[in-house]
Amino acid sequence: MKNSAIFLDRDGVINVDKDYVYRIEDLEFYKGSIETLKKLQEKGFLLFIVTNQSGIGRGYYKKEDYLNLKKEIHKRLEKNGIKIQEEVYCPHHPKINCDCRKPSSKMIIDLIKKYDIDKESSYMIGDKTSDIKAGQGAGIKTILVKTGKAGQDGKYDVKADYECEDLNLVWKIIV
Repeated sequence: MKNSAIFLDRDGVINVDKDYVYRIEDLEFYKGSIETLKKLQEKGFLLFIVTNQSGIGRGYYKKEDYLNLKKEIHKRLEKNGIKIQEEVYCPHHPKINCDCRKPSSKMIIDLIKKYDIDKESSYMIGDKTSDIKAGQGAGIKTILVKTGKAGQDGKYDVKADYECEDLNLVWKIIV
């Protein structure tokens, strides 16, 4: 049997986007996000984080900074009984023509193959049009949350399957 999954952007969805979040002291989870992730996991969804981290490619912070924050996020989530199956990221500058940076669907598609994910019962949740475009390209349903950039980045002309105020309300759409 195939697995159902939730693919999540990180900054602006799970935690407050403070423009290039890489320091542990800047980590602030949105109210209700931990509880929502727990509910989704309890409903049988595998949880993945799919994030662009261009701050590395721009030289704003080092890969080690990102990895330290990632470790802290996972530790705090695990303390609440939440397991992130895997977190993947694109470290490249937006001007580099890589194949992993969202709106490319490559990171999601690779996870779908690796974990035998059922696309019909899976979702990409993001706050930017690049997140929505990446989810659509991978053939999964998309949810735009009105936190972070709230889809106002205007980079891509896409419409999510669903929209909601924040991650806290997403589980009502999915479950």
